[in-house]
Amino acid sequence: MTVTLRLIISVCLLLLCALPARAEGVHVLSVKGAISPASADYLVRGINKATEAQARLVVIEMDTPGGLDTSMRDIIKAILASPVPVATYVSPKGARAASAGTYILYASHIAAMAPATNLGAATPVELAPSGSTPPEKPATPSKSDDNPASTSSPQNVAQGAPQDAKMKKAVHDAAAYIRSLAELRGRNADWAERAVREAVSLTAEAALQAKVVDIVAENVDDLLKQIHGRKVKLSSGEVTLDTANLTVTRIEPDWRSRLLAVIGDPSIAYILMLLGIYGLLYEFSNPGMGFPGVMGGICLLLALFALQLMPISYTGLALIILGVALMVSEAFIPSFGVLGLGGIVAFIIGSIMLIDTDLPGYGISWALIAPIAVTTALFTLMVVSMALRARKRPVITGAEELLNAEGVVLDDIKTEGWARVHSELWRVRSRVPLARGAKVRVTARHGLILEVEAINNLTKENDHV
Repeated sequence: MTVTLRLIISVCLLLLCALPARAEGVHVLSVKGAISPASADYLVRGINKATEAQARLVVIEMDTPGGLDTSMRDIIKAILASPVPVATYVSPKGARAASAGTYILYASHIAAMAPATNLGAATPVELAPSGSTPPEKPATPSKSDDNPASTSSPQNVAQGAPQDAKMKKAVHDAAAYIRSLAELRGRNADWAERAVREAVSLTAEAALQAKVVDIVAENVDDLLKQIHGRKVKLSSGEVTLDTANLTVTRIEPDWRSRLLAVIGDPSIAYILMLLGIYGLLYEFSNPGMGFPGVMGGICLLLALFALQLMPISYTGLALIILGVALMVSEAFIPSFGVLGLGGIVAFIIGSIMLIDTDLPGYGISWALIAPIAVTTALFTLMVVSMALRARKRPVITGAEELLNAEGVVLDDIKTEGWARVHSELWRVRSRVPLARGAKVRVTARHGLILEVEAINNLTKENDHV
């Protein structure tokens, strides 16, 4: 009996070990602000962690004005490949999912919005240079224009395409991309294309009526109640959502995501780049210091990492480097301010041109450019003034320092003899005879022989009178 009981217990333990781990509840990720490389890293890693934890659902709370195309596509790829259903929820009230946020919303298995939110305006403005002609709306008003929930005809869509070749290619690509996402999720593909070509937007209620989103929910709990029992298509097949009585776990950004967010800020990247350039220039001008070179190299590498993820203008970057080089050259080349002034102008223009985008959150403001430019200009003027004052001072070191120096003749000489100059014995040469003790002034130097002249009447001839 005892053996049988032990056997039963062992079998039960083996069965318990073979059962899959209990799945966790709902993982909630929160994105506020522009979609950036840091946002992409946070969301992609959050989805992967939810998969490892066998979560039932991932909810992305979103409030964004848009973001970078590369970061947006990384997030969408992670959503499409996720074995865990992903619900994107535009929240809280007053939030928006503009531009890149609209694409992410369309790619999600569940698209939800809170009341008093909006989405749309998905034209890829980050690909358009400043001053480009925006997409035009159809010339002839139609019923679709009066009703934002309705669709537009292909002819009207074609009329709204921008004329610029580069912008046209970008808009066509973006329109095809969001239409493919809409068709995959069974949502309103025609309105999605209008959002790209005409930059239209919808409120939460209008989006629900137009079948752009699936649900309008007050909060996450309301969202979970409404999607319970819905069927969604995953990469592995169709599943039915079971979101009743699930535990909600909010996943906050870890130190890696926060560090990427700081480095990825355009203003921080701008400051790091300047610190790196100045540090390396100081190290090159004063070899052996060590600290400026090491810190400058680290700052410059971090700045280059951040800038290569942003839509930067290489012309602006070149102007900044040229401006800094000209301002530093002012300290070594006597141009009386010409190089410094040119460097300041190049530095300011380059700073304005550095971030080549109209995307919110990805520009460098005047509030940062102006203080740095003024500080650099003042530093340059200080260096120039110090250099001008130094040029007027007498030379106190080197061979030139002996010119006009005074000395005393140590013995009677006719043309050449010895004299003491600056407490040193020097071989001196004179055009006239000099008496011992005569004071002389150095007029030239030829190797180790000094040319001197008398500075009093104590010559050898006067000594005999």
